[in-house]
Amino acid sequence: MCWCSVWQELFTKLNDYSHKPMLRKASHHLINYRMLLRVVGWLLLIEAVFLLFPAFTSLAYGEADWLPFAATACGTALTGGLLATRTRPTSSHMGKRDGYLLTASVWIVFSIFGLIPFLFCQHPLTLSDAFFEAMSGFTTTGASVLDSVSHMSHGIHLWRALMQWIGGMGIILFTLAVIPMLNHSGGMQMFNAEVTGITHDKISPRISQTAKNLWLIYILLTIVLILLLWAGPMNFFESICHAFGAISTGGYTTSSMGISVWHDSLYVKVVLIVFMFLGGVNFGLIYKAAKGNFKALRDNDVFKAYIGIIFLMLVLFSISIAWQGEAHDWQSVTVDPLFQIVSTITSTGFTVTNFEAWGPFVLSLTFVMMFFGACAGSTSGGAKIDRILYLFKNADNELYRCIYPHSVLSVKINGRVVNPELVSKVIAFLCIYMLLIVGGGMALTACGVPIVDAFFSSFSCLSNTGLGAGITGYGNSYDILPDLAKWILAILMLIGRLEIFTVLVLLTPSFWRR
Repeated sequence: MCWCSVWQELFTKLNDYSHKPMLRKASHHLINYRMLLRVVGWLLLIEAVFLLFPAFTSLAYGEADWLPFAATACGTALTGGLLATRTRPTSSHMGKRDGYLLTASVWIVFSIFGLIPFLFCQHPLTLSDAFFEAMSGFTTTGASVLDSVSHMSHGIHLWRALMQWIGGMGIILFTLAVIPMLNHSGGMQMFNAEVTGITHDKISPRISQTAKNLWLIYILLTIVLILLLWAGPMNFFESICHAFGAISTGGYTTSSMGISVWHDSLYVKVVLIVFMFLGGVNFGLIYKAAKGNFKALRDNDVFKAYIGIIFLMLVLFSISIAWQGEAHDWQSVTVDPLFQIVSTITSTGFTVTNFEAWGPFVLSLTFVMMFFGACAGSTSGGAKIDRILYLFKNADNELYRCIYPHSVLSVKINGRVVNPELVSKVIAFLCIYMLLIVGGGMALTACGVPIVDAFFSSFSCLSNTGLGAGITGYGNSYDILPDLAKWILAILMLIGRLEIFTVLVLLTPSFWRR
């Protein structure tokens, strides 16, 4: 009996030991909701600080809108404080699923709290309009439901500018920069889920230092742009708002006429062209160039393609403008089309003139640029030139295999062979991207939106460009659309900003399984 008891006890211990790794592994598949809530709390505290800036601005200008901003800041800080201090996670570990869920939910939470000032300002919006405006701001889409922004308070203008400036580089990326502890708690997962692009190269060994370096470049470029615009015809407040809109490639302005208010100012157009262009460049490349590594820029296939596309579009735009009889002076065939090209390809959405008057060929080229977007790792929207290069090079290989079926070919970008699985993921992304545009357009037609306007609006919001055409075109706004259509477009903005997979993966049953 004694030996039987010993063997039974030994067998039980071995059995328990053999299951421990499996239990630990299974626990890693659980979503750490308490840690997610704590991080959301920290993020809301950060948003509350940003809400104070428009509150003080309205107070300084003697506007009544300081009260909604102050009250929203207090409510946001209270909610964030409670989540950050009262939520006690058993572990600070966050895995890949936590990163996806946190990234997607934070953008929605920020928009929910960010819309509150729009509901209670001097010229209040409806809930649908306020959510659309907030989501458009944070995702740097730049589409607006405001027929006229000239009557809005300085606080509202600054908040619209701040939203797109925060969203340009990324809410999560900002958090990784100011909360270094997340470097050990799923920081890389959150970084990959939010930063645009196919692959993400860390410019520093630690993800928090990478975030700090990217935000440092972003802030320095913003400060330089503010000073340059202030040196021109804009006052200091206008310079801040337009600098935030240009470097984030957001596109919100302080005038109902947009940038066309300064249409006669060659200085303003040239300065904005330069900084919108920089907003479309991979900020990792800008950082390397700032450190003296210009070879990284010179040898980058995507950057060279970016410049080449802009040059080709300028030639085609100029020919079309001359053909349509719109060439009134040298600026109308050089600076004006270049401004519109850079604004479109970077998804900024600034306009200096009614580009629809340049003819249908220009409009079709605009569609192409909206689809392409600029470089991955930038603040721009669209599918990104990186993915287009992958697609074209893979298509070229497939055409070659039609003649030589046994040949072994690979896709090379920047002199490096690309993993075939990555190429497949890019093709899947582009297919889903097109399906979302079609699906969004069909959903809008069901809401009663004219078919051309429906598909263009779907395309514009998914690509985070914000340009309007037809009923939402030059001089109009998205206010004319039904409320349901605005919610659909707001969802498309979020999906486009987080580059599809981060949001759609949450809808798969496998995401929620252990």
